[in-house]
Amino acid sequence: MITIRSIRLSLRFIMPLVVALTILAYAVVPLVEKLTLHWFVRDIDIRSRLIANTLNDPLAELIQQGNKTKINALLFRTIQDERLLAVGYCDGAGNLVHRTPTFPKSLSCSSAASNDNKAIVPIHQLPQGAVHVATYPMEIEGVQNGSIILVHDMSFVERRSEDTRNYVIALFALLGIVTSVITVFVAHLSWRGWMDGVRAMLRGEGILKPFSQPAVSLELQPLVGDLRTLLRALDTERRFADDSTITWSPDSLRRLLHKQLTGERVIVVSNREPYIHNKEDGKTVVHRPASGLVTAVEPVMRACSGTWIAHGGGTADRETVDRHDRVMVPPEHPEYTLRRIWLTKEEEKGYYYGFANEGLWPLCHIAHVRPIFRSGDWQQYVAINQRFADAVAKETDSDDPVVLVQDYHLALLPGMIRKTLPKATIITFWHIPWPNPESFGICPWREELLQGMLGSTILGFHTPFHCKNFLETVDRYLETRIEHESSTISHGGNLTLVESYPISIQWPPPWQDTQLSVEQCRAEVRKILALPPDHKIGIGVDRQDYTKGILERFRAVEKLLELHLEMIERFTFIQIAAPTRTALDDYQAFEAQVRNLAIRINQRFSKGTWQPICLKAEHHEPEVVNRFYRAADVCVVTSLHDGMNLVAKEFVASRDDEQGVLVLSQFTGAAHELHEALIVNPYHIEQTAEALYMALTMPELEQRERMLSMRALVRDFNVYRWAGRMLLDAARVRQREKLASRIGRKT
Repeated sequence: MITIRSIRLSLRFIMPLVVALTILAYAVVPLVEKLTLHWFVRDIDIRSRLIANTLNDPLAELIQQGNKTKINALLFRTIQDERLLAVGYCDGAGNLVHRTPTFPKSLSCSSAASNDNKAIVPIHQLPQGAVHVATYPMEIEGVQNGSIILVHDMSFVERRSEDTRNYVIALFALLGIVTSVITVFVAHLSWRGWMDGVRAMLRGEGILKPFSQPAVSLELQPLVGDLRTLLRALDTERRFADDSTITWSPDSLRRLLHKQLTGERVIVVSNREPYIHNKEDGKTVVHRPASGLVTAVEPVMRACSGTWIAHGGGTADRETVDRHDRVMVPPEHPEYTLRRIWLTKEEEKGYYYGFANEGLWPLCHIAHVRPIFRSGDWQQYVAINQRFADAVAKETDSDDPVVLVQDYHLALLPGMIRKTLPKATIITFWHIPWPNPESFGICPWREELLQGMLGSTILGFHTPFHCKNFLETVDRYLETRIEHESSTISHGGNLTLVESYPISIQWPPPWQDTQLSVEQCRAEVRKILALPPDHKIGIGVDRQDYTKGILERFRAVEKLLELHLEMIERFTFIQIAAPTRTALDDYQAFEAQVRNLAIRINQRFSKGTWQPICLKAEHHEPEVVNRFYRAADVCVVTSLHDGMNLVAKEFVASRDDEQGVLVLSQFTGAAHELHEALIVNPYHIEQTAEALYMALTMPELEQRERMLSMRALVRDFNVYRWAGRMLLDAARVRQREKLASRIGRKT
């Protein structure tokens, strides 16, 4: 039965087609008429020449004889052809001497001769209608030369043009009807298949089960994939509330856990701990490490409570835990539990410094440092991952906990937890890039690492490109079933969703209400460095790691001073470089390179007390770093390869004055989001130097426009949204698995 909705749907397909065909018909008909007229004129020209050649000799002879009767009889016989309307003869003086009775009175020898031009169509519009006029010269012995005029009736051309026009219109009408019928038929079939697929997705089958309806043809699969992606994004954003404009905050995360995960406590597992207790001058001092992971995850734990399991490496860490190796943090206002794992120096050397940071770190970053893989390091890596898995099992109070595994130090952990807690919801987030399959193939234990990661329920990366690399790597080295449309991998009876979750930072920053004003921060930093009030300042904040592009950054500062001499004594670049992995030879060598390059550039350009580069190779607390952000005119991030890089987002979040410029490497995940930054290739030193100069001389209005846009993005896509999206996906998966298990028990 045809419904009004079906008719409306059909009209949506048909009406644009009808309009398009009508416009096309109106455009084509004049062209067809013009072409038809051209063909007929050409035919009449040929016919006129043939008649003129036939008349030439007998008419010339009769004109010589002066026999008017025979001349008129000859001309009259000539016009017996139904298309030839009239014939006339003009003498050399331009007088119409002889003519048939049908010769138009309005046509004279002079007007007929004016059409004897090949560039003009020989058509006359007369009262009786359009006529074709052709004039041909004649040579007659003994008589002044004249010309013969042939007039053809063009009414038959108009009749045929009208017929042709009707045929064309009828053809387009028929074409429109046939095309409309086919379009509506195909559209209804496709729509039925699409709706079946959409209904399946809305029932929750969009992630764990790809479209399998036969109505969805192979040709439509790309569109179905796009639709699936869109619906999945909409679904994750709207699961939590009917309003799609959620303001992601600690409270929204707490409500999410209560509503979607029935108040589950979240267990976070990472190598790095969020708070380090050290002995300094006989006192216990608490530090937060310079880590993007800690920056991102720690606010989530404050919001969600739960337990964070990490390696305790501080000199006072053992003194501050209870008999179960636990301590409540943050110290000033405890909100969650920190459970510490202890490693011996040998274990740390093999697991952390060896396999993780001499093997996986350079392997994934492709930053021109050769990865080193040792069997002994691998054995320690396996053992420590198992120790973390045992700790997870002890800390959970149910058989289906929600576990967030963080980063490359614990690639085997998801598979180990899966064996101990088969019902657990395991979310693994990989904070660094994932390389292409060829690069990852260097690792001798590639299959074991991939199998461990596929113990995850959800596996997250920063960008879709990293997800694509991972799917291709799994496809290359493991026997699995990969559904690219739903981005899922089936392996060993487990299904893993591989998704991109761009990580972010806390918004607003925790010190927003207590921080100094921008003017105070500028004055304080310039006073510490003995710089005048109008002095320009650049800031870089990194761990001293060879992937961060610190050497390239310093060379760009040097090139800036070479190209723009006016910046000498007017610009200082401050580099905060927290020491890291100092036990490794590569990092010791890199630290020396950074220090020596800074010394060389300072010696080259220094004048008086001014130095172009101020290297602060020591740890700074986040609140102190924030003051440098607020005091700077430009922040420079030149990572050679990075997952996200949260320094860029921290700088943007700090600038509530809507001033300052961000120079950002194209090889960071942040470059895919913060488009208003000055994006550079850090390997191109001159390009980075020019971007620095552009940033230092940028008008305040342009700075404000760029910063407003970036701040809006960091605000809306904050760390709570990052965690919320993963937890929403986890809640959906848990719900589906519980439903599947109940159905299985009934059957």
